[in-house]
Amino acid sequence: MRTYLVTIRKLVPDGCGHDHRALQKRVVVAARSDVAAAYAAKAMFCEAVGILDWRLRADTCDVVELPKLAA
Repeated sequence: MRTYLVTIRKLVPDGCGHDHRALQKRVVVAARSDVAAAYAAKAMFCEAVGILDWRLRADTCDVVELPKLAA
């Protein structure tokens, strides 16, 4: 399995009208693919926040594969 860093963010405006990507959750996930990692992280986010759909509290989900550590 591969290891992925999944970052979930919400786009929010500040007082000046500029948009900022506010971090909602960042998690390291072991999965077979980036799609599977995103799915698992979204499920963890929903469970942690107590919602049914991750899009109620976030807008984007970024997935980055982490390099393997040398043994």
